[in-house]
Amino acid sequence: MQNETVLKVYGRNQICASCVGAPSSWDTFEWLQAAIDRKYDTSKMNYEYIDMDKPQENEQEARFIEQMEEEDWLYPLVTLNGSIIAEGIPHIKKIYKAVDALEIDKKSS
Repeated sequence: MQNETVLKVYGRNQICASCVGAPSSWDTFEWLQAAIDRKYDTSKMNYEYIDMDKPQENEQEARFIEQMEEEDWLYPLVTLNGSIIAEGIPHIKKIYKAVDALEIDKKSS
């Protein structure tokens, strides 16, 4: 396992037009964090929520958000160490599969 794992959720206060009826981006962020924390040793995992409507100090984040908008990607958009692992309504099994691929230890039952 690498030293630090970063899961980012890019989202907005407004629900994505294609995701009507889905939880908000922030609710999705909190849900993913709780679900992953229950299953894995997340002592070396960091979670970040990126509000797409706020000015970004990090130029790389700003460019990524521009790309999301230009290509009409759905949000919330979830990345794990920079790789996109979910777009729109995330499916937890797909998220777990991406975390498993990083060989992060699971908590003992």
